[in-house]
Amino acid sequence: MDDAERVSSGKTAAQRRLRRGVFVVPSLLTTGNIFCGFYSVTESLLAAQALSLGDAAIATEHFDRAAVNIGFAYLFDALDGRIARMTGATTDFGVELDSIADVLSFGIAPALLAYSWGYGTLPQLHKIGWAVSFLFLICGALRLARFNVQARQPNPKHFPNNPKVEKKAFVGMPIPAGASLIAAIVHFWPSPIYQGAQLNLPGSQRITNIDGTILAIGLIVLVACLAFLMVSTIRYSSFKGAGVRKYHPRILFVGIALIGLLIWFYSRWTLLILATVYVCSGIAVKLWAMVRPRRAKQNA
Repeated sequence: MDDAERVSSGKTAAQRRLRRGVFVVPSLLTTGNIFCGFYSVTESLLAAQALSLGDAAIATEHFDRAAVNIGFAYLFDALDGRIARMTGATTDFGVELDSIADVLSFGIAPALLAYSWGYGTLPQLHKIGWAVSFLFLICGALRLARFNVQARQPNPKHFPNNPKVEKKAFVGMPIPAGASLIAAIVHFWPSPIYQGAQLNLPGSQRITNIDGTILAIGLIVLVACLAFLMVSTIRYSSFKGAGVRKYHPRILFVGIALIGLLIWFYSRWTLLILATVYVCSGIAVKLWAMVRPRRAKQNA
């Protein structure tokens, strides 16, 4: 073998090792997703244990960490998918592993967090709260299963009622969005919900006390609505078209840096606003689409 062939074979071997390394990176990020989901579950259990011992302060710290870890799981989930698409390292194994990770981090973890932090602490709402948390979990699992089926572009003859898949939109609210809203609410107010809350309206010196039962009922309604949104046909933006090619790099980098700074200094308000806006965006677009044809007919 001459020198040219040795150099060529050496480059080929190096390229193969680099290629294998590229395929490993998304799986490592998915593993980080699983770790954060498991960490969130353990923190919720520790918080429930602290509440059983009457230590609400320690429980508050555990609830906050449980919520924050769901946020980190969302970050890992976003990165593994984006990196896999950018490097062409998308595989069936990675898709299945990602779905399993999402069931844990965005299904089990937020369902347990909502139960242990919210309605599960009130005896009169124990049974219905258990059912609503399970509803959130099963709807999230169905949402993931439907997404995997649609991603493989099934035969319309076998799935005549399956909505057409669009790259720029998700059919039904993504499960990380519902989990993020629950986590953002807990991160904003990590104190156990049975303690109630005090509301100080702007421009008024009067403090309004909100009973914990009312807050728990509101949380039950919210979690149930998030569950149904996941299995609905309402479309949500996937942001897959957002990137350097579509926007000027400077504008994109400045926007990302600004959001990062807001999350770093004002995480409670920023994360709550971002999660709420995204969850409501699909509903707003759907309502606008329903109203717009009526206006067009009236103008005609």
